[in-house]
Amino acid sequence: MKSKADQIILLSEGDTTTDLQKYLAALTNEKLTTEITNCALAGTRISALIKSIFKGSPNSSAEGSNRRLHVYQLCISLCESGDLKSEVAADIIGLLMLETHTLSGPSLAQLASDFAEAIKGGKVVSGKSLELFPTVLTALAACEALAYGKGELSGEEYKKQLINSLCSSRWDPKCVIHLTTMFRDVPLSTEELQFLVEKVLRMFSKLDLQEIPPLVYQLLLLSAKGCKKQVLDGIIGYFKEQDLHQKEEQRHGESMDLEVQSIPRDQLRHVEGTSILHVVFAIRLDHELGREFLKSFKTSYGDLCPFSVALLLSVARIQRYEEQVFELLKGAIIKSLKDEQLLHGSRFLQDLLSVHCSIGQMILDTVKNSVFGWDHVTQGLVQLGFFLMDTFGPKPGPFGKTTDGSAAVARTPAQLACKLGGQVLLEGFKMHDAIRGEILEQVLNRLVTKTASPVNHFVDLFSDIVIFRPMVLLASSSKLTETFDHLSYLPLATVQGLLKAVQPLLKVSMSLKDSLILVLRKAMFSSQLDGRKSAVTGFLLLLKNFKVLGSLASSQCSQPISSSQVQVDVHSRYNSAANEAFCLEILSSLRRCLGQQADVRLMLYEGFYDVLRRNSQLAGSIMQTLFSQLKRYYEPEQDLLPPLKLEHCITAHGDQVFLQEPLAHLMSCTMHCLLWLQNTHRSVNANDSDDDEEEEEGYQSELQAMLESVARRMIKCELEDFELDKSAEFSMGSGVGVKNNIYAVLVMGVYEVLMECTFVKGDYNKTQFEEVLELFNRYHKLAEILREKSGKGRAPSNKTPRSLLSMGFTSSLITALFRDSAQSREEALSVLRSSGEFVRYVVNVAVQKIQQLEETGNTDGPDGQNLDKTFRFLCDMTSVLMWRYTNIPSAVEDSGKKEKRSTLSLLCLEGLLRIFSACQQRYPDKMAQLLSAMEISDDDAEPDNSDATEINFFYIRQFQRALFNQLSKEEEDFNTKEAQLLVNILSVLSLQLKPTSEQFVQMITWTVKICKETSFEDSAFSKGLLSLLFNLHALFKSPVSVLVELSQDIHSHLGDIDEDVEVEKQSHFALVNMKTATTATLLVLSQVDKVLDEVDWLIARKKNQTATDKSPSKDATQAAGQQDPVEKAVTLQLGTLLTALNELIQTALLLGPSTVTLLRALSRTYTTLTTLVKYYIQMCSQNIALPSRVEKLVKLSGSHLTPQCYSFITYVQNGEMSAGGAEDKKKKKKNEVSTVSSAKLLRETKAIPNLIFSIEQYEKYLIALSKKSKVNLMQYMKLSTSRDFRINAATLDAALQEQDQSQEATESQEVDETQEPKQKKRKQAKA
Repeated sequence: MKSKADQIILLSEGDTTTDLQKYLAALTNEKLTTEITNCALAGTRISALIKSIFKGSPNSSAEGSNRRLHVYQLCISLCESGDLKSEVAADIIGLLMLETHTLSGPSLAQLASDFAEAIKGGKVVSGKSLELFPTVLTALAACEALAYGKGELSGEEYKKQLINSLCSSRWDPKCVIHLTTMFRDVPLSTEELQFLVEKVLRMFSKLDLQEIPPLVYQLLLLSAKGCKKQVLDGIIGYFKEQDLHQKEEQRHGESMDLEVQSIPRDQLRHVEGTSILHVVFAIRLDHELGREFLKSFKTSYGDLCPFSVALLLSVARIQRYEEQVFELLKGAIIKSLKDEQLLHGSRFLQDLLSVHCSIGQMILDTVKNSVFGWDHVTQGLVQLGFFLMDTFGPKPGPFGKTTDGSAAVARTPAQLACKLGGQVLLEGFKMHDAIRGEILEQVLNRLVTKTASPVNHFVDLFSDIVIFRPMVLLASSSKLTETFDHLSYLPLATVQGLLKAVQPLLKVSMSLKDSLILVLRKAMFSSQLDGRKSAVTGFLLLLKNFKVLGSLASSQCSQPISSSQVQVDVHSRYNSAANEAFCLEILSSLRRCLGQQADVRLMLYEGFYDVLRRNSQLAGSIMQTLFSQLKRYYEPEQDLLPPLKLEHCITAHGDQVFLQEPLAHLMSCTMHCLLWLQNTHRSVNANDSDDDEEEEEGYQSELQAMLESVARRMIKCELEDFELDKSAEFSMGSGVGVKNNIYAVLVMGVYEVLMECTFVKGDYNKTQFEEVLELFNRYHKLAEILREKSGKGRAPSNKTPRSLLSMGFTSSLITALFRDSAQSREEALSVLRSSGEFVRYVVNVAVQKIQQLEETGNTDGPDGQNLDKTFRFLCDMTSVLMWRYTNIPSAVEDSGKKEKRSTLSLLCLEGLLRIFSACQQRYPDKMAQLLSAMEISDDDAEPDNSDATEINFFYIRQFQRALFNQLSKEEEDFNTKEAQLLVNILSVLSLQLKPTSEQFVQMITWTVKICKETSFEDSAFSKGLLSLLFNLHALFKSPVSVLVELSQDIHSHLGDIDEDVEVEKQSHFALVNMKTATTATLLVLSQVDKVLDEVDWLIARKKNQTATDKSPSKDATQAAGQQDPVEKAVTLQLGTLLTALNELIQTALLLGPSTVTLLRALSRTYTTLTTLVKYYIQMCSQNIALPSRVEKLVKLSGSHLTPQCYSFITYVQNGEMSAGGAEDKKKKKKNEVSTVSSAKLLRETKAIPNLIFSIEQYEKYLIALSKKSKVNLMQYMKLSTSRDFRINAATLDAALQEQDQSQEATESQEVDETQEPKQKKRKQAKA
């Protein structure tokens, strides 16, 4: 028997539908439901059955229409149940879609309502049936009228109501993805799409983490309709929130020692990674989306977060966006760093704003996050790292010279950005195997190719890589070998850095070591001097690092490296015996250098001491080399003078004379090596054989005798013995002068080396110290001649050639001279102390050494490269100089002497200033250690060494007392240089105080008191003291109130531009007087510039905030009194600033820099006021009332600034005209015009039109603000001075009469003159 389904299908195949309609009419809905359900579950004939039912259910009849609706409802529920096979469900939905347009309006409305109810009730499970919903909505929108409540609605309106109802209702999290997918096919208006996107984005937080990537994908597809920015912002905002939440949990967990994780970190990172891939894929296909994405970050970097940084770096892989992304990130990084710097230097900004987001930290977080399989981000990170290092790395100095600042701390935004690039690459190298090879290759390529600019940042990165993963480099030894081939062509600094970095690898890789030695041997014979220097550097480094058996343990190793880190070659095990042969072979190569240029020999001599100290078993070879070299220049005959053959030390090439042998350095090296060996043998019982000992003692005693003989005979030598007396020529223009200069420098160097040698060997023996003094007297005599002849008395004695005394010896000597109170040494030391010139010379050398350390990070001589030892010497010197300065008053020191040069106290003070500056720059973390190492006089209370701030403040008080003593003197006894040095020292030390500490408050209170009470007429001192005041004030609170008081004082002292006006006498700061007022003006104006910088920055920040917060403000209807704190602060700052400027523009300033600077400051102030007005125009367009404070500010600018500006312009112009008249008279006499003065005039004349333009722009935007705010702001502005070109008849008549008179006078002169001078005049005119 046929089933009902078969019967329906059979009837539908007939020519007419009458029988089919009758048959269907006879079936109840329940039976129909049963048949459809059975067929659907069986998966057979379901399509044919539905088609047949539709055929027998015409829309024209109510019964047919209801049956169709019933079939739709049944099929939808079957598809949603999940009982059907997916192919069957797909067929059913496809069939229903085709028939949807035939449904009646009420049926469509019913279906749509059913869908809406199912969604609201959370009944949509599989989401299969939702594919039909868009078709239903489209068909519904096409209906003309539908019953809705008691009235009617068009289909389009009905659809809108339905979508609105859907988006307003609660969605089941399980169906969010299905709904988002479904809405892609629904035609939506912009408002509807916006509403929908907001709804989906709100649902993000309610979904499981694993459901986020597919939803992101669907949202991105949906964004093809519009709302691209909203979609991207929502996705990024969600992940930003999750990251912050995760970080907070982690921090909370660490503080509580708990592991609280609502979201597992690795899961979150994987979800972020997948979402990034989806976004990048969408951007590849939709360039409009890409443009929107980049546009959102161009205005403000505040929206960046680790996720968006990762997203940007992934987008950078798309070629068309690569350049834009890196430029965007570069701009954001540098702006962020500049903002941090601005915030760090201003307490005013710190109090106003909460924490600042650091992009550097975000990028480093992105590197850490990328470990979770973000391969699509790592390539971008590598590019970004190198991009930052290339863009912001150190630049070559003038004439291609490289400035060595590697040891200094990164301080400027550019340096910090370069450092960030290095950190990104190093962290990336640590975390990702895949990019290690590329990073290494790119670093090595840059070391080889960037020969014109400094590469110390790449050397540092390479060094860190070697320490972290030596094995990776051993695996890439071919790249290193290739780099070694270029060594002889690279700058010396690069070679030194590179070879220091690879030292640990050379110890474990025989092949690498062999290839390097081969390259160095070739370089030894290079035609380039730098190539030969590189060879010496390389060989010396190898000698230091390959220890020979029996060498003393060294405290210095170039880099620590553990054996567990490195897989050692089987045949290259660390072998001391093999090292000895290897080192002796290198030494024989180095001996060849002794026949090369002075520069190469110099490097060798400077390096031998370090080699000997680290590899003491090479002593015999090294000392033999030095001994044989020294014998070449030594005169063995004891009676002959001089004891050294100086003529062998120079060479001539054509007309030019060159130094061939740096003899003093050779002697210095020999002496230091000898002293070190003698000290070592004394303290350590050597285990060598007796023969070796005798042999060593033999050449040691011979060398000792040689040095003593030279010292003895050099004391007897007169300058005539070296052909250097007062009559000798020292000009650098002639060959003889150059030769004499070289001789003089050599002889002075030898004297210094002998002084050090005699002092050390003298062991506080009076006779020996007398010899030291004799040597010094000879040195001093020659130094004076050289100073007089070459510098014609201009250069002071401390500008002599760089001293050859070692840093350690200088430290010991200065301590002995000033602090050694041992009774047994008193007699010997009194010999040296009695010579004021010698003591002065030693202090000068100490200052010179400290200056060299500050500038280059190291000093000449032994241990000069050793930072720890250098710091120890620095501590000793600080202690001595401080004691000398505080215990011996400068007044006592040189009483009666009125010399131009500095006193000893001043030299000590200069030394202390340089020490503090050097420590701050080179050892920023050791300042407290340096200060605590200083000893103080007995009458002072001991500082608390445990607290760095206390120690620092203790010494600040010492220097404050010294400055106060200076200021207590009469003006004629006041030592301005000493006072300036003290102020500079206080400036450096005050940087170490925390601005929130009590000591800082005391410091600023003291500085203000001194400024208010000191009345010396010394502009240099007042400049230093005011600069200190401003620097401290910026870290304490805004200095605008001080600027007002100073401006009033300046006005009071210099008088008014209107001579008839008598200015009220005011004196807030006694430091400001007639002589110092101009200096004070320039300083005040520089501070005005800084305040304007801060105000501009705040306004720009507020503008960005209002631009990004598009949502209607909660304070849209705020009252004028309830002003935003930032806006309020900006208004108050500008108000106070206008008051200060009002005083200055009424002041009769001297024409010149101060007037031009003031005109520029005024122009800048008006520009800032214009920016503020524009901001309020933007705010008023959002229906926000204009605050009353802004109105008051405009009133102040109209009454106190603009009128006075025009008066000041007239004052400046009148002054220029009168000055111009005087100049004309001079021109008639000389007929010459200086190009410098004309350029200066052009610069000065530009300032006035710029100011007028700024005022007019300000007034223009004030009119616009008046219209927007409905407040008449122009009532406060007076009409500007007329600056048009209308002709004033009276003025014209006067000018014409004056011209006639001058023409008559000229004609009468020309009658008297002969023809020849007239021709000359014409020629001059042509010229």
